[in-house]
Amino acid sequence: MVRIKICGTTNLDDALAAVEAGADALGFVFYRESPRAVSRKTAAAIIARLPESVTAIGVFVDEDRTVVRETMNECGLGIAQLHGAESPAYCANLGHSVIKAIHLRNLIDEQAIAEYPVGAFLLDAFVAGVPGGTGTRVDWDLVRTVRWPRPIILAGGLTPENVGEAIRRLRPHGVDVSTGVELGPGKKDHAKVKAFVAAAREAFVTAG
Repeated sequence: MVRIKICGTTNLDDALAAVEAGADALGFVFYRESPRAVSRKTAAAIIARLPESVTAIGVFVDEDRTVVRETMNECGLGIAQLHGAESPAYCANLGHSVIKAIHLRNLIDEQAIAEYPVGAFLLDAFVAGVPGGTGTRVDWDLVRTVRWPRPIILAGGLTPENVGEAIRRLRPHGVDVSTGVELGPGKKDHAKVKAFVAAAREAFVTAG
């Protein structure tokens, strides 16, 4: 399962820099309206260069299941990360491992999320009309009030400066960053990627 994920990967240079920094998962966005969207051809070429120890994750938003399956198979993606209003049945019938994004606003219906047959929940901030990649921080206090039925991957506003505190306070299974390590949409700052991974790795060790 994902521990440290660098999302919004759009080019080989950034991908290899993240791998060298020690990331164990890279995210590829297949949502056309995202400034970090990639084509199947581009993603497949990058993923073919990744070591087997690094998991490639496809990010989708309310996409047709057939399209998701085709993309997963064509690109060699290991996990589908779903950021829309996908139902538990959609996740169950996808035929691939799933991470379901939860956009936190107020109260969480614990019974409803328990119905999702997924490997983990990715916790992101709610921003109206934007399914992800906003750089807005999640309400950490709200996260702590929920009895999560699956492992959680924390996203939303993480940076090299705050990821250590987030891990120590919330003890998530994993962390996910995109905007917090960017020079601009779709282009990573390699120094920030390295600093983020190092800070997260250290915090996971000390937090146990």
